[in-house]
Amino acid sequence: MFDHSGQWLPLETFDDFDNGLGDLIDLWSSTAKTDTQERKKAALAHYKADLETATLQWADNKAKSKKYAAIALELSEFEEVLVAGSGPTA
Repeated sequence: MFDHSGQWLPLETFDDFDNGLGDLIDLWSSTAKTDTQERKKAALAHYKADLETATLQWADNKAKSKKYAAIALELSEFEEVLVAGSGPTA
């Protein structure tokens, strides 16, 4: 996700995405002043972009494609909760 300087660390492996989703959920649950709405939205956008890239990269590999599809489903469910919980600002 983000390093100590605030730079996005691209997600590349399935484990990166699996762990990153938990980190993303933790970030959105955080009330720390450093975890602003802008930072949360940026993390979500970066995560989605990286996941789309990985999904396209592994489209021809059925096993990996299924794994990334499962992560995409979890992300979709998380986004539904965000929208339901906070309205149009999510």
